[in-house]
Amino acid sequence: MLTAITRAVSRSIVNCELTHLERVPIDLENARRQHHAYEEVLRALGVEVHPLPEEPDLPDSVFVEDTAIILEECAVLTRPGADSRKPEVESIVQALAPYRTLYRVAAPGTVDGGDVLTVGKRIFVGLTRRSNQSAIEQMQEFLKPFGYTVRGVPVTGCLHLKSAVTQVAEKKLLINPAWVRESDFPGMDFIEVDPSEPYAANVLMVGEKLVYQPTYPKTLARLEAAGFHPLLVDASELAKAEGALTCCSLIFNA
Repeated sequence: MLTAITRAVSRSIVNCELTHLERVPIDLENARRQHHAYEEVLRALGVEVHPLPEEPDLPDSVFVEDTAIILEECAVLTRPGADSRKPEVESIVQALAPYRTLYRVAAPGTVDGGDVLTVGKRIFVGLTRRSNQSAIEQMQEFLKPFGYTVRGVPVTGCLHLKSAVTQVAEKKLLINPAWVRESDFPGMDFIEVDPSEPYAANVLMVGEKLVYQPTYPKTLARLEAAGFHPLLVDASELAKAEGALTCCSLIFNA
């Protein structure tokens, strides 16, 4: 059964880490309403949602994706690139231990889950301010026995790899080619975001269904023209914290 771990929006989200966006006011109650709607969409898709309690002193902790990479055979606990986010991992250890064998990235490695795109047995890791080569090498060591390959992908212009590219079908990616090269994903087909919507490449794939934001209508039209009809959920308030749809859950087969 598909299971999702989520975490309530922290009351301190106004103090979130920011790398590429200017700080603007975040409406905490609106952010919580949007996050609740997100969880309800997951439930509507048949996902069993396990929400973790708020972490009042960890501003970015709603973005649970950054704490782990969950595969069928095991899970890799990350070592987030921002020091303020490293404490987020501990509660995820308890949440995942009943489901998976756990491996853990150690210093000097750093990696955020938002930089990790898994396509079959290929794992692409964004080389960003948050994720480095040491983490990639450790992940390859952990995962090679299970048949995975792990490779770094240069990223420019955004915080995480999955701000620039996400999977929409078995061999198809939604991509912003200004931030990441299509040639780094051999064997894949692509839908390019509308150039006026640079942050539109983040889609959450739940089984064979897609979840997307209504904030990017031109790119949504491109998805629909390609035969995809995602469910829509607004995460615009969380986007002010450089978050996106994939950031807000860890989804796996329990």
